[in-house]
Amino acid sequence: MLALMSPLREDTLKQSDHFRENAENCAQLAERASDEPTYLRYKRMEAAWRALAAEQDWLDGETETTSPPQKAP
Repeated sequence: MLALMSPLREDTLKQSDHFRENAENCAQLAERASDEPTYLRYKRMEAAWRALAAEQDWLDGETETTSPPQKAP
């Protein structure tokens, strides 16, 4: 079961950290998937959340690159 975040914790996390938590949840769900299509779906969702986190870090000025990160496939 996915853990619910407390209001205090939500206030202290950056949006990109929320995205990374979602990615980790997808990774855990993928490991428990009962079939290959479900596993692959969760892995794609994980990659998308990680890409969103990287882009949010870029938008927040927290990365050193001058262009936004590449999109997930």
